Amino acid sequence: VQLQASGGGFVQTGGSLRLSCEASGRTFSNYAMAWFRQAPGKEREFVATISGSGLSTFYDSSVKFRFTISRDNAKNTMYLQMNRLEPEDTAVYYCAAKSSPVLSPSEAGRTSRNAYGYWGQGTLVTVSS
Repeated sequence: VQLQASGGGFVQTGGSLRLSCEASGRTFSNYAMAWFRQAPGKEREFVATISGSGLSTFYDSSVKFRFTISRDNAKNTMYLQMNRLEPEDTAVYYCAAKSSPVLSPSEAGRTSRNAYGYWGQGTLVTVSS
């Protein structure tokens, strides 16, 4: 599956952005999807994940209640609605997919980069203070 992320940009503290990740090449609903991010000089870190059906989601504690992950399987697209953005959210955001529609029962399995075999290019989000 090929992934294309978009929607990044520049926003002030407290603002909102919606990222999109469009997939092509395979049956989209067969893949659990995720967002990761990488800030300058830091490791790539988990943000959120969603099951193939869209019924199950899991968030990193730093974004829970501010970010919402969703998907539209008819459009082969995943989204990340980001509200109340903070300067600490500044990063390149990557979408990823794994060859299973089910979320791992373990937190490590849900959040590890190694669990996802497909990656899109990043989209930059910059939050000014």
